[in-house]
Amino acid sequence: MISSIPSPSSGSFHLGPLQLRAYGLMIALGVFAAIEIARHRWKERGGDPDAITTIALWAVPAGLVGARIYHVITDNELYRGRWLDAFKIWNGGLGIWGGVAAGVLVGAIVARRKGYDIPTLLDCVAPALPVAQAIGRLGNYFNQELFGGPSNLPWGLEIDPAHRPVGYEHTATFHPTFLYEALWNLALAALIIWVIPRVLPRLKTGRLFVVYIAGYTLGRLFVELMRVDPANRILGQRVNVWVSLIVLVCAVGYLIWDYPKGHDTAEVGDETPEDGEAVDAEEAR
Repeated sequence: MISSIPSPSSGSFHLGPLQLRAYGLMIALGVFAAIEIARHRWKERGGDPDAITTIALWAVPAGLVGARIYHVITDNELYRGRWLDAFKIWNGGLGIWGGVAAGVLVGAIVARRKGYDIPTLLDCVAPALPVAQAIGRLGNYFNQELFGGPSNLPWGLEIDPAHRPVGYEHTATFHPTFLYEALWNLALAALIIWVIPRVLPRLKTGRLFVVYIAGYTLGRLFVELMRVDPANRILGQRVNVWVSLIVLVCAVGYLIWDYPKGHDTAEVGDETPEDGEAVDAEEAR
């Protein structure tokens, strides 16, 4: 039986003279996994998998920029007097809200110009994003950051003194919130792929993405309430607690409002795609 989870002694790997930051490597692996999952799902629906790669070439950089901007804005006190540190992305600090918003917006613009069916694309990336986030969270593990409160559980995470926040200098083990969130995200991806289509068979095309938003924010809400790292607050709560709660309520409300009621015979995925779209409504189902 383990008594705690040790933290890595370093946040980087060395391959000869080459130094690789674990944080960036985990993000890259997450992106790769997400692209492969989305390519497979898009191909299953009759589309060209290379279309996903084309969209990713624009959406991924946009997502990284959006995620960094969100983090710097909401945690601006970390960069006051040293704004150049805002560009040191390898030290950690990406806000998923900005990343998803910017990535999806740019991806949708590219898809629109290419004539792809956007609702179907959203369904394809719905389980891919939480898998990417689960892998990316391992970067927080290597950086010894974004952990929860003190914990004496067998899976408590050991944190070096240099990484402990003020007030917790003499606490050795903490809740591994990176692990909690990663496991939640993997479960969410499985739910989207195998459970939701069977439990909610009349869910319209594109709404699996909304399920992802609702599911992720639910898990993130509980994780945020556990964290002890410094963060800006509104009415005594962390900013991301409020963001999670608001987005969760909006996503769930939309799913309830949008789901076909009673004996509505409307086909799932009955949106009419525009001319030139890679996947038609029949294939989208």
